[in-house]
Amino acid sequence: MLFNSFEFLIFLLVVFLSFWFIFSKTALRQNIFLLLASYVFYAFWDWRFLFLLLFSTLLDYASGLAIDHAENPQKKKWWLWLSIFINIGLLCYFKYANFFIENFIGLLNNLGLSINTWTLQIILPIGISFYTFHGVSYVLDIYYNRIKPTKAFPEYALFVAYFPLLVAGPIERATHLLPQLKHKRTFNYEQGVAGLKLILWGMFKKIVIADSLAITVDKAFENYTSYNGISLITGVVGFSFQIYGDFSGYSDIARGVSKMFGLELIKNFNYPYFSRSIGEYWSRWHISLSSWLNDYVFTPLALTFRDRGKFGIYSAVFLTFLISGIWHGAAWHFIVQGLLFGVYYFPIVYSKKGLKSMVSKKSPDLAFSDIGNILITYSLVCIGYIFFRAKDLNVAFNYISLIFTSIIKNPQQLTSVPIGSSTIFYVLPILIGDFLMRKYNNLDWVPSILKYIYYIVVGILIFFYFNRQQTFIYFQF
Repeated sequence: MLFNSFEFLIFLLVVFLSFWFIFSKTALRQNIFLLLASYVFYAFWDWRFLFLLLFSTLLDYASGLAIDHAENPQKKKWWLWLSIFINIGLLCYFKYANFFIENFIGLLNNLGLSINTWTLQIILPIGISFYTFHGVSYVLDIYYNRIKPTKAFPEYALFVAYFPLLVAGPIERATHLLPQLKHKRTFNYEQGVAGLKLILWGMFKKIVIADSLAITVDKAFENYTSYNGISLITGVVGFSFQIYGDFSGYSDIARGVSKMFGLELIKNFNYPYFSRSIGEYWSRWHISLSSWLNDYVFTPLALTFRDRGKFGIYSAVFLTFLISGIWHGAAWHFIVQGLLFGVYYFPIVYSKKGLKSMVSKKSPDLAFSDIGNILITYSLVCIGYIFFRAKDLNVAFNYISLIFTSIIKNPQQLTSVPIGSSTIFYVLPILIGDFLMRKYNNLDWVPSILKYIYYIVVGILIFFYFNRQQTFIYFQF
């Protein structure tokens, strides 16, 4: 059931009306109803994987209670590692088993052994990367005494399976979402209106922007040998805004839907393409994942390697980005993309300021002098996107090579109109919208008549583009 489908709109309307008119008397009733609705939502993808979701939920719920009740530190650690081992083991089996099998067989064949390639018939459960991270962070937070485990199973189960964030995030924290589930929610008109506005903007970014750019981007990457350098660059720029519109659009819809039920999810994007450094970019792009990796991967690694100075810190950074690449997919081009960002951090870590410069300390207001840094940062990010979008490493390297060789051989193309020039008409609304919202933080400065015109125009555009119903990019992760 896609957010950008009529089925979801009907589902949302039924759940919304039932929630507030039938199940709103107590927090327990609200949580049980939303939990059941979430399971119905997930069953639309594949009901068989509901059992896997329930198993993972019960495992971490029980592990959290066991860790809290255990008086022996060794017993606490035993329950922690049991939960992590099973969670990561299931994730590796469903997501990475065939990748490891194929590469292991390939290695043996390269060594002179003749072995036929074979793979397991495995279907990747949608959302497994996201709800696995929910569970792992929960038991880790209990182990490190950041939170106390919840005894109410419906609360924890809803934290894991809440339908707006179940299949593509944001990756919520128990410290943020669980306290909201403990109390009865009351309908707030202003919060509901804010939610509808977020849904509208998210639908616009996904349906009108991302899905339109997908047509041009697919042509560029599937037929890259037929394109000149400037057209290939246009394809990459198009993909950068396609994935941004697609993923941030999903996150906006998820946050907007949650506001309608009296819940606030963490903000997953914060105008990343106006970042002035790679460090600032990662503090603004997929914030829930980057902060999760920072807290549960980078920080423990940095503490482990702290005696090795900057080499230890950089090792922690590099390994964190390696894990980020692996998390995105079981393919070498995802891994290389993660490692590329690890390389980008080398001058940051070894600079005089070191990690203090990872996130820009400049004023949030942009100045004309920031344009150069913004363009450099965006260009580096786009190189990473080539690896992310390409179907394999060979395509990625050839794509990059063709950009440079084509322009060197025929520099006149820089002044010509590239294939896919219509990309600019879809990029500008995102750039202008992000710039204004970053600058003013809200739309209160806009005259009411202009806001109404904006809502009407956006609504009309969504209506005409709605029949595409293309899936979201991050559903594959």
